[in-house]
Amino acid sequence: MAFKPLHDRVLVRRTESDEKTAGGLIIPDSAKEKPAEGVVVACGAGARDEDGDRIKMDVAEGDSILFGKWSGTEVTVDGEELLIMKESDILGIITDGAAAKAA
Repeated sequence: MAFKPLHDRVLVRRTESDEKTAGGLIIPDSAKEKPAEGVVVACGAGARDEDGDRIKMDVAEGDSILFGKWSGTEVTVDGEELLIMKESDILGIITDGAAAKAA
């Protein structure tokens, strides 16, 4: 990939939303909302504190995350639409156990 986020920013690939509702109704593309879940593609090195030391990022490449509906800026990298956002826009990391409970 030809893009590396700076400071406390992350590059995110949205995950595809479900095609059907829990009741089995098929959702047309025109009615779908953009998902607020994604996978971290790349991370910056982290912000700096007042002393100039790096603040370690809480997320890493490959983490499945949940973010706010209006978070981030859409960018196109290598022909793919991705989001770039600050780490503080990320609401949480989705673990395997959390995904199983949600399903």
